[in-house]
Amino acid sequence: MLGLNKGASEDEIKKAYRKQAKESHPDLHPGDKTAEARFKELSEAYETLSDSGKRTRYDQFGHAGVDPSYGAGGHGAGGYGGFSGFGDDLDLGSIFESFFGGSFQGARRTGGPQRGDSLRAALTLSFEEAAFGCQKEMELNRVEACARCGGAGTADGAAPPTCSVCRGAGQVRVTRQTPLGAFASTAPCTACGGRGHVVKDPCPDCRGEGLVRRRVALSVKVPAGVDAGQAIPLRGQGNAGKNGGPPGDVLVEINVRPHAFFVRDGVSVHCDIPITFVEAALGAELEVPTLDGKVKYNVPEGTQNGTAFRLKGKGIPSLQGRGRGDQFVHIAVEVPRGLNKKQKTLLQEFAATLNDGNHPARKGFKDKTKT
Repeated sequence: MLGLNKGASEDEIKKAYRKQAKESHPDLHPGDKTAEARFKELSEAYETLSDSGKRTRYDQFGHAGVDPSYGAGGHGAGGYGGFSGFGDDLDLGSIFESFFGGSFQGARRTGGPQRGDSLRAALTLSFEEAAFGCQKEMELNRVEACARCGGAGTADGAAPPTCSVCRGAGQVRVTRQTPLGAFASTAPCTACGGRGHVVKDPCPDCRGEGLVRRRVALSVKVPAGVDAGQAIPLRGQGNAGKNGGPPGDVLVEINVRPHAFFVRDGVSVHCDIPITFVEAALGAELEVPTLDGKVKYNVPEGTQNGTAFRLKGKGIPSLQGRGRGDQFVHIAVEVPRGLNKKQKTLLQEFAATLNDGNHPARKGFKDKTKT
C-alpha cells in the first residue's frame, strides 16, 4: 500500500504515509468513496508498520497476523477458537492528527460508546501443560465500571446530563487553514473534556470517571498443542468500555519452560539417549521416556552413533485436534573413559579379531581416500 520495501526504516514509512495520505484525504475528495477507502487502507498500513510488534506479525503471517477477526496465529495455531496476531482498534484520527493536527472528518466520536482497551498478559507453562492443555488461573489489573455508581460517574448513580455545547458528541467541528487548503476536522469539546456529558456531583469512588482499576483473577483454558510465542485471546476480558461501549480483550501470550531432555519441533518431540559401546554393538532393550511415560524399545545390534528411531504417536497433540506427532529418539554411543590396564588389554585383543567387514563405513572411507 505504501510502496515500501520490507526493510523500510521508520522515517521512510512516515514519509511515504504523509505523501500518500495528503493525496487521498477525504476532505480533498468530498463524496469520493474510493479516495475515502484508500485513505483508510493507507492509515491501516501505517498503523501496522509503525508498531514494531504488529510489523513483526505482519512480516511473519501477512494480514492474518494483524487481523483480530482472523482465526489463526503463529506456528500453526489456525483452527483454535480465534488464535490471532491480535490488533487493537484502528484510530485513523490519531494517525492523521500526528501529521496534520486535529482529526479527519468522520473520525470516531469521543463522546459516543467507546470500546475498552485491550490488554496483554504473559502465561508460563511447563512442557507437559503446553503439550496436553490445562486450565490455568492468572491475575491482572484492568479497568472496570465503578461498583458504587454503576459506571455513571455521579454520586447518586443517575445518568449525567448531556453536554449542551457538543450535544453529547464529545467533539466540536473546527476548520484549519493549511498549505493544502482548508481542512475540516474535529477537536475534543472543552466544556465536557470530550466526555459528551457533564458530571456536577461526582461519585467519590471513581471521581466522576465511572471507571476504577482493580486486580482480577481470570481463568485461561489452554488448548493441547499450544506452543511458545502463540497467544490465547480472552474476548471481552479487557478494560471496560466508555459510554456504554464494549470491553476490550486480553491477549495471553504463551511462554513454555524448557524440558530436561525433550525438545519440541512443531508436533514432533526429540530426545537424546546415551548407550554404551557394548549395547550398541550387541543390541539392547532400552527404557525410553515419553510424554506418556516410559516405553520399551529394542535397539538392534550394530546401532551406530547418531541413529534415530521413531515412536509413532508419542509427540505433541495437534492444535487442530488431528492426532499427535511422533517422538524421535537419537542414539548417542558413549565411548568409555578412564580404562584400566586390563580393560585396555582386552580391547586390544578384541580389536585384533576385527577386519574391514566389521567396519564397512571405515573401509569405504579408506577406499575413497586412496591416491
